[in-house]
Amino acid sequence: MVDRDKLIRSKEKWAQEGRLLAPDPGPQESKGRERLPVGQRLVKDWPVLDLGTQPNLNPKDWTLNVLGAVKRPFKWSWDDLQRETPVERTSDIHCVTAWSRYDNRWRGVSMNRVIELAQPKPDAKFVILKSYDSYATNVPLADLQRDDVLLATHWEGQPLTREHGGPVRLVVPHLYFWKSAKWIRQIWFTDRDSPGFWESRGYHMYGDPWKQQRYGSDK
Repeated sequence: MVDRDKLIRSKEKWAQEGRLLAPDPGPQESKGRERLPVGQRLVKDWPVLDLGTQPNLNPKDWTLNVLGAVKRPFKWSWDDLQRETPVERTSDIHCVTAWSRYDNRWRGVSMNRVIELAQPKPDAKFVILKSYDSYATNVPLADLQRDDVLLATHWEGQPLTREHGGPVRLVVPHLYFWKSAKWIRQIWFTDRDSPGFWESRGYHMYGDPWKQQRYGSDK
């Protein structure tokens, strides 16, 4: 069992010290890194990272609330989710703890479908994502409207396991993976950008791995 408080203190210290920030490479060093951002190492496995709690959710008990600055708030059950047309996507993922994994095969429901149903109001520019383990993170609405962003239920042809966010997690592959909330339970549309769990503890509000936006200021 992970010591939650110790983990949080450790990651806050990383942010304070700028841990894992790598020097910008020169043109020669950048060659061949089209898929691997600076400071990242490639892994074959899928490391497990969480806050020390892994909600043990039966899919039948899972619900998702879509609320906030939308014209049509709604609530999905697992059965509702299963009635939606599934999509399959393949993407690389990049963790702020400096590992990357290529060619992850996902199956789930496109976030564009969620947005289409919710009908965000004109002033809705951001989304706050909340999880069953009390986690939260923020993402600009425009970043959820990309074709490769989805509510994933499967990885590599198998249902998402509990430790990796099953039964349902968000996948936002172009941002550091802390933005891809596990065990997602709420999507809140809003007109303002508000920090989530790690953002309020020194991590970057946006989190672009290609710009090394690991922490709150661009160093």
